[in-house]
Amino acid sequence: MARFYADENFPLPTVEALRELGHDVLTMVEDGLANQRVTDSDVLRVATSQSRVLLTLNRRDFIRLHDEESDHSGIVACTIDPDFRQQATSIDRLVQTMPKLRGRLLRVNRPLS
Repeated sequence: MARFYADENFPLPTVEALRELGHDVLTMVEDGLANQRVTDSDVLRVATSQSRVLLTLNRRDFIRLHDEESDHSGIVACTIDPDFRQQATSIDRLVQTMPKLRGRLLRVNRPLS
């Protein structure tokens, strides 16, 4: 299973569902970094220093950071999905198909209804 780092805007119900699926997920709140105006590049650095794949809804900024520097533990950039369990299942399925997450940018989009 994957080791994830959820940025402060990532939905907690999705984090909890990922944990139920067996993933190790640490949130910025649990790490003591929430509400401290940590820059996106620093969030990615923290995740990488802990060998964790970053979970984010902030697609635009983290895709840009990936394009600038791909030496990170991985980024999963998601669209907003009110079905948190479905979002967790989509993330789980995607990371299970990847032999390696380091340096990868993965995109998880909400299914069209």
